[in-house]
Amino acid sequence: MTPQNKSIMLFLLLISIFTNLKIFAQQVLDHAQFKFFYDYAFEFDTLTLNDSRKDLIILQVGQNISKSYSYPTFYYDSLRASPDGERFMRQIRRELAISMVETGKPPKGFISGAMGTRVYKNYPQGQVSVTDAISNNYYIYIDELHPQSWEILDSVKTILDYPVQMAVSYFRGRRWTAWFAPDIPISDGPWKLSGLPGLIMEAYDAKKHHSFNIVGIEKVDDEPIVFSPVVLSYGSFGKHEETNRIAFLRGLFRYLHNMPDIMNAQLGRDTFDSSSASNRPHDFIERDYR
Repeated sequence: MTPQNKSIMLFLLLISIFTNLKIFAQQVLDHAQFKFFYDYAFEFDTLTLNDSRKDLIILQVGQNISKSYSYPTFYYDSLRASPDGERFMRQIRRELAISMVETGKPPKGFISGAMGTRVYKNYPQGQVSVTDAISNNYYIYIDELHPQSWEILDSVKTILDYPVQMAVSYFRGRRWTAWFAPDIPISDGPWKLSGLPGLIMEAYDAKKHHSFNIVGIEKVDDEPIVFSPVVLSYGSFGKHEETNRIAFLRGLFRYLHNMPDIMNAQLGRDTFDSSSASNRPHDFIERDYR
């Protein structure tokens, strides 16, 4: 495909996505005044540190509710919801596979670890709603609002020209360090991190298996904060099944560690090694589910 044809295809793809976003049966929860953008990096293989992945997290902050979500996940949901979405996704997967075979690594700028977790803070009031998926099954559970107990320290530095201060917390199996900006009086941050007297600009666990770094701040004019539906395909929507956090994480762990057996069952033959040695050691950002 020539560069010109690729440009035309991308243009048509964007039109297809954005003209069909209205088919999302979107429930507006609040309206954002700010959007914050974070680079999220994590180690999928925590033993060899040989499988680093990355994502772009967006935090919308409204008067009462905030929403933290992965931009690539939003993009692929939007694509799936468009009339030509399946065709475009096949094309993207094909070109990605060709590129990785030719170069031995993902294309430059490729987002390799899109987080499926969407976090709605203060929804319902005083709580947090979290949606996520295991394969093609979609779930929702209620979590705590401001669940970290922070200790604010004296260390300071500058991020995006804002003075920031250090705080630490032991949260669900990891010791977190956060840098927050008192000059941005928003007690929020990426993912489930929150509860400090200022916006969390940077955060990482002790081994830096997971890290969030702010890369952009945008003032927006009453941008809708919507509750994202389950998008199955163009014009087809599913439903979130209610569960709890521990049950979800245990189910996801079993699914990921049984992946070779699952793939063999789908193929009808023993193509993938299902021995324990074939399962790469990895763990979730929350580790208290075992």
